[in-house]
Amino acid sequence: MPRCVAPARRGFSVLFALLALAPAMLASISSAHAQSPLLRPFPATALRGELVVTQPPEILLNQRPARLAPGARIRGIDNLLLLSGTVAGQRLVVHYTLDSLGQLLDVWVLSPAEMARRPWPTTTEQAANWVFNADAQTWSPR
Repeated sequence: MPRCVAPARRGFSVLFALLALAPAMLASISSAHAQSPLLRPFPATALRGELVVTQPPEILLNQRPARLAPGARIRGIDNLLLLSGTVAGQRLVVHYTLDSLGQLLDVWVLSPAEMARRPWPTTTEQAANWVFNADAQTWSPR
């Protein structure tokens, strides 16, 4: 007398096959994402500079002493948050914004593709005299 166990086992075998393939599918998706260039939108208030974290929250910004604001966010090339201690001593080309006290609030470590976007203002005076195209993420002098 036949039992109805076989169809249920077939369903489980398909489920197990899909679960076995899931890591391979996720790996291919993540590797494809890692190969595509990450083009991040930056605010019009972002300036370009060189950052060296000396002793957090103390930093050198464009070779001048400065300070990270409380709650400052440093984002790496992959746009993930970095702790200031993990990048201590490294010279990083960054885009940054300042808070009302002149402390660094948001920092983005630039990828080579983002560094190639030129010109980009390095001072607030330049930013005030240039025009920012937010869609193209480009600056142009007036």
